[in-house]
Amino acid sequence: MTSSTRQFRAQAIPTVIMVILAPLFFGLGIWQLDRAEQKRNQGASLELRRKQPPLSLTGPHPDAEQLLFRRVEAQGRYLSDKSVLIENRKHRGKTGFHLITPLQLLDSNTVLLVNRGWITHDQIDQALAEVDKGETLTISGEVRIPQPPAIELKQQATAKTDTPPRWPFLTLDHFSDWSGLEILPFIVLQSAQDEHGFVRQWPHPRVSDMMHIGYAIQWFAFAIITLLIWLRLSLHKRDESGVAL
Repeated sequence: MTSSTRQFRAQAIPTVIMVILAPLFFGLGIWQLDRAEQKRNQGASLELRRKQPPLSLTGPHPDAEQLLFRRVEAQGRYLSDKSVLIENRKHRGKTGFHLITPLQLLDSNTVLLVNRGWITHDQIDQALAEVDKGETLTISGEVRIPQPPAIELKQQATAKTDTPPRWPFLTLDHFSDWSGLEILPFIVLQSAQDEHGFVRQWPHPRVSDMMHIGYAIQWFAFAIITLLIWLRLSLHKRDESGVAL
């Protein structure tokens, strides 16, 4: 009966593949851990902004990215003829609209877009009548930067009978082109504590690092699997005479 032992002998092609793939997978894992750390820092920064006192939008203000999720206050009057409705907004299973109305800031030519909240179809006339008053008022809310959907289709021209116009989504560039107004590079989701009583239950996006942690574990696992396969291919059985089996 011939006994055999295993001898380590790395082969050229598996070794080259291992040298390429193992560091690549390990590097991708490190990159995902770094992304997770960035997400944690971003989440902490956004929560800190929410806890800060409201910032008055008078005079110079910080960059839009620095204002994201910050509570702000503004004074001015609504430009009712430039209101738009964002279609297919859901609330408790019902379909309605978000009413977007530009606010002409006090003693300024600058305009702030305000999402005044969710309304049903039969509330549209009431909502427009309230902004027709033309009075100076103070609004408060949180800053957001509206983003187009992942697949952005060209917005259709609004029917002349639609007053205000109805859009599937809002982007700042499209509103600026349509209205001809000089608008600030963000929108304010109006606070539920403000008057007029529209539904204002805004979601608070939470920044999570769990997805990146999961990806990092996968990449590290791929690196370990690559090493194990290479070790397995590098071990060869030999009998007592030294002949490879």
